[in-house]
Amino acid sequence: MKRLVLALALLLAPLLAPRAALAQPAPAQLTVLLDWFINPDHAPIILAQERGDFARAGLDVRIVAPADPNDPPRLIGARRGDIGVYYQKNLHLAVDQGLPLMRIGTLVATPLSTLTVLRDGPVRSLADLRGKRVGYSVAGFEEVTMGAMLETVGLRLSDIRLVNVNFGLSSALMSGQVDAILGGFRNFELHQLDLENRPGRAFFPEQYGMPAYDELIYITHRDRAQDPLLRRFIDATEAATHFLVNNPEESWRLFIAGPRRELDNELNRRAFASTSNRFSLSPGALDRNRYERFARFLVERRMIRSVPPIESYAVELPPATQGR
Repeated sequence: MKRLVLALALLLAPLLAPRAALAQPAPAQLTVLLDWFINPDHAPIILAQERGDFARAGLDVRIVAPADPNDPPRLIGARRGDIGVYYQKNLHLAVDQGLPLMRIGTLVATPLSTLTVLRDGPVRSLADLRGKRVGYSVAGFEEVTMGAMLETVGLRLSDIRLVNVNFGLSSALMSGQVDAILGGFRNFELHQLDLENRPGRAFFPEQYGMPAYDELIYITHRDRAQDPLLRRFIDATEAATHFLVNNPEESWRLFIAGPRRELDNELNRRAFASTSNRFSLSPGALDRNRYERFARFLVERRMIRSVPPIESYAVELPPATQGR
């Protein structure tokens, strides 16, 4: 009898195996729109892809770098992408303007933007900016940020001259076109200046009048805020972030693997190292006070009309269900 059962099992095995394989659900597809070209700020997303965290969560994630940094919020608002990487500061403005966006997670949990001068230059303190030229790249927050910072030393915006230098922040500072640059990231521009043997001195906005904020966040369309697929994505990036913190060298090798080999240079290596302690270790958690405090700051600065209910633009996703 045992021999008969074994023989039947061997005969049926080839027939049953394909059915078992077909029973596995296909990975759910998600499109993630970055804020800019791939760089160390996106390490948790890249690592989640490379390590298989997305695959284990049942996700097939397509990572897209935008042609225009302004595209992600518009595309997400138009349902032409599932998740976007965006800035908390700008989210408040976009929501005030009517875009149906929702914050669902945090990527970089600290400010990165700085006001930077040359270390060997004439500006030793913020008070030394009187009569100086300050370069910036992207319009929108330069007056608010500079206004708040200057007020801490008794100056006004009228005491400086703002100059749009497009995306040539470091070169404008090193060439003497401007005396300071606003918006350079502390994990990039400071390293770039150092590598050019023109070291910089940074003034951090959150230490001079600006409320602290999340530099980079994950957004989706407001109607997708309860989609369980999004929680799986957040949990996968959380796993990747903890791996990065525990295994920095191996994480760097994964980050520059394959098509990203061109990122293997000293600037990106330094940026990768100095960003690793700024990623959110709990990307799904929502600090309600941080968002409401920043909204109040923008109302006071007349950047937005009112402080909206936080539930209308930021959410902490419900826990993922077991399985897929």
